[in-house]
Amino acid sequence: MSKRLACLATVLAFAAVSAFAANPRGAATASVGGKKVAVDYGRPALNGRSLDALLKDLPADRIWRAGENQVTTISLEGDSMIGGKKVPAGKYSVYVHAGEGKAWDLVLNRDLGVPLGKIYAKASDAMKNEPWPHYTAYTAEIGSQEVARIPMTPAKAAAPADMFTISFAPSAAGQTMTLAWADKAWSTEVTPAK
Repeated sequence: MSKRLACLATVLAFAAVSAFAANPRGAATASVGGKKVAVDYGRPALNGRSLDALLKDLPADRIWRAGENQVTTISLEGDSMIGGKKVPAGKYSVYVHAGEGKAWDLVLNRDLGVPLGKIYAKASDAMKNEPWPHYTAYTAEIGSQEVARIPMTPAKAAAPADMFTISFAPSAAGQTMTLAWADKAWSTEVTPAK
């Protein structure tokens, strides 16, 4: 079983490295209570596939890396409330728990990824130290380092999108952070910590 997982991780890492130049990285920034919030993420594209079909390929814990290639991160200059949960200032990896049906949770973790060279021996010198997310066994490998698991509100996307997008929009108390892909979107509020 562990050989299968190692093989799967190697194949996924190779696929990610092969696709590295295919899609640009995305960035979303906002000001919350005068402090910067920044998300850096990979932008996978559906390329004719359906989101539902991709979700069927998630591991048993239903954790997705919220992007592609290097690990997705959120940096908070100040303590923040995300979806009503207090998150200390700092930098965190971002994952999504894609629950069955419409329920998705934003997952923030202290672990900032594993160097690509540790999971893919043929990584180029330029990429071998880049942090890559945990593809399989999230719960077993880094689940204990979770900072917050935040329920998101599902909605229909404003417009169908082939590429995954993370964005911020001003709200009454701070910013609404939205993750959108295909015809679906999930959002949560980001406000200054109380």
